[in-house]
Formats: sequence, structure tokens, C-alpha cells
Amino acid sequence: MQDPNPLPWGALDRFQAHFIVSVDPFLWDVQNFVAKTKLSTTGHFASKSVTKVEWNGPGKLAIKLNEDSELNDLITKQSIKNATIYVEPTDGAIRIRSKWDNHIAFGISKELFEIYDKIAGHIKAV
Repeated sequence: MQDPNPLPWGALDRFQAHFIVSVDPFLWDVQNFVAKTKLSTTGHFASKSVTKVEWNGPGKLAIKLNEDSELNDLITKQSIKNATIYVEPTDGAIRIRSKWDNHIAFGISKELFEIYDKIAGHIKAV
């Protein structure tokens, strides 16, 4: 008997932009380039907003990002989903990414691009 409500197979409708910063892999320690935003929020559900941003991570990058108050002010103006930012090493480069979005919500605003550009500048400086 065939299931009347089959599970979808194949590609799902989810997208994620990755910003890749090229770095010389012989000059860096992997632990220095791991960071993630820790958000303080107010409100509930749709009215939830970011009030403060801290960066968690074991290395120098998280310290540099926490010291950049202009960057953190820009992040507080974003939605919860866009303010959740991950920085992680990958094969010979450092990846900056946010959460997954569907095809309707997917996009990079000018402000979000500026945030990623500032993070990339800090990666190059570490």
C-alpha cells in the first residue's frame, strides 16, 4: 500500500550565503578563527529584537570582534536570524555565514554585506 502523504525527496528549498576569506593556511592556527555571536534580546516572538551582541570563541578573532563596538552596533540593528553569525575555518580559508533561509527570505542586504566585510577585515588582521 502506498503512503498517501509521502515525504519529500530531493533538494530542499533552503539557501545559505557563505563569504569566504582566503588566508595562508601555514600562518594561522585553526582555533584563532572560530567565533559565533551570542545575542541578548528583548521581546517575544515577532517583536523580539537584539539588544546586545557578544562573540564566543577560543581565539584572537573573538576578542577582536568583541572590541569592535561599531560592528556590534550594526549587528544589533539586524533581525535575530541575520544577527546569528558563524565564523569557521574551512579548507585553506575562513567561512562567514548565517542561518539557512528559504527562497523567499534569502538575500543579502547592504547592511549585512557591510557587517560581513568588517568581519573579513578582522580575519585578515589576525
